[in-house]
Amino acid sequence: MSGNIRSEIKPGMRVMVVQKQDQRTGKLTEGIVQDLLTKSPSHPHGIKVRLESGVVGRVKEIVKD
Repeated sequence: MSGNIRSEIKPGMRVMVVQKQDQRTGKLTEGIVQDLLTKSPSHPHGIKVRLESGVVGRVKEIVKD
């Protein structure tokens, strides 16, 4: 599942995000969503979130347990 639709992402979910500095390489960082930072219902590059670790990035993938 991709991370382009805000309603599909909730705090506490495990996701893979790409940080701003990693956009060229596409390196993904895994973590738990703390806050949703994008206010619009969808975003073509992924919903921007803050992870519990403090990392900010755009959701590229929602991890299914």
